[in-house]
Amino acid sequence: MTRSWGMWRAFPNPELGENIAAPIGPGLYEVRHTLTGELVSFGHTKNVARELLALVPDTSLMSWLRFFARPADQFLITELEYRTCPARSLDEARSIADRLTGRREAYMKRRAAASLA
Repeated sequence: MTRSWGMWRAFPNPELGENIAAPIGPGLYEVRHTLTGELVSFGHTKNVARELLALVPDTSLMSWLRFFARPADQFLITELEYRTCPARSLDEARSIADRLTGRREAYMKRRAAASLA
């Protein structure tokens, strides 16, 4: 059975108590920078919601402290969006992730070869 990605969603505002809309079970996730489309994170997991929740900053720290503690190469959560793809099992999620990773690598090789020609 073919699985499909959900729509892109902005990360919820943790200070407003908003929730992540993601499967509480196995699947894939993809996180990108909203403005540039740069891939920030991609993977498979046994609990998609928990994995995405780990990316949301801890709101118990004061915001100015979070700003200074943030590594320079990380994005603010408000700059990111995510989408998910549910799976029946972790093995199915892993299989889909491996297939997508292979396709991405092939695409990047073709693109690199075309730019050299």
